[in-house]
Amino acid sequence: MPKIAVVTGAGAGVGRATAEEFARHGYSLALLSRDLERLETAATALRRYGVAVLPIPTDMADASAVEAAASQVEDELGPIDVWVNIAMATVFAPVSKLTAKEIERGTRVTYLGQVHGMMAALSRMRTRNRGTIVNVGSALAYRSVPLQSIYCGAKAAIRGFTDSLRSEIIHDKLDVNIAMVDLPAVNTPQFDWALNKMGKRAKPVAPIYQPEVPARAIFFAATHRRRDIWVGFPTIKAILGNRIAPILLDHYLADAGYSGQLSDEPEAEDKPANLFEPVPGPYGAHGRFDGKSRTGSWEMFTDRHRAACVAVAVISAAGVLWSAHKVAKRLGI
Repeated sequence: MPKIAVVTGAGAGVGRATAEEFARHGYSLALLSRDLERLETAATALRRYGVAVLPIPTDMADASAVEAAASQVEDELGPIDVWVNIAMATVFAPVSKLTAKEIERGTRVTYLGQVHGMMAALSRMRTRNRGTIVNVGSALAYRSVPLQSIYCGAKAAIRGFTDSLRSEIIHDKLDVNIAMVDLPAVNTPQFDWALNKMGKRAKPVAPIYQPEVPARAIFFAATHRRRDIWVGFPTIKAILGNRIAPILLDHYLADAGYSGQLSDEPEAEDKPANLFEPVPGPYGAHGRFDGKSRTGSWEMFTDRHRAACVAVAVISAAGVLWSAHKVAKRLGI
């Protein structure tokens, strides 16, 4: 019997690439996302691997819809072995330009969406005493940036909730694993459809990785019982840098955090945004940055071979300290 994986946010971006990674390894799949047409397109493409694919249009912000989707998966495909939480929403804007409804919606999708996924998966895995949940986090959960307060806050909350749940699982002596995979900037369609109030088109902060890179890391986490995986050197640098010199990074990002996330191209005033409703269109795993994106990450080597982690950490910390020293001189701190 093939194993069964549920992937949220599977219509496009990292979710779409992750679904393909599991399909390549023979998993039956349930695809959860809001846009049914995009899910059907993805399902048709994935069936070429000879696996069963069940598209279920689901708003992850709706707990009852997520629970219903989990029940449908087990009724039609069988017991869930792996549940991957990827669905997210963000807004490019300073806090002063956000509304309470936008903050609530972004938080419900990105944070509560993962909470709903964890609860639906764990309630079923608990009865069988097996299974894996993979939560997709971000370097921005450790080092927030301006213009993405909703996303950064939600990702930090996911990390806190996940750590609490881990301890509870250990207490209950359950053989259920929860992994966190923290990502760098990825070439996905979010930069074309996220709500943007800045007047300029949004862009990921280089270096940019193709979505297949985190997809491989997510699959690895799901099949090797890892606790945490940091994908890409920028993720390592952001996490360690914030531990070493957070005040310096506050000042540095006050400038670089704006220019690094915005291009010189004007943003169309009537551009549709996906915060409250899905944006129709033939979006797939990749965004518009194929020519600038990396197809691999040597830093994933460190998690497969843990003896190398110490060396990477030392090298990374030294680099962060040197960067912080240069920033301090520039700012006169």
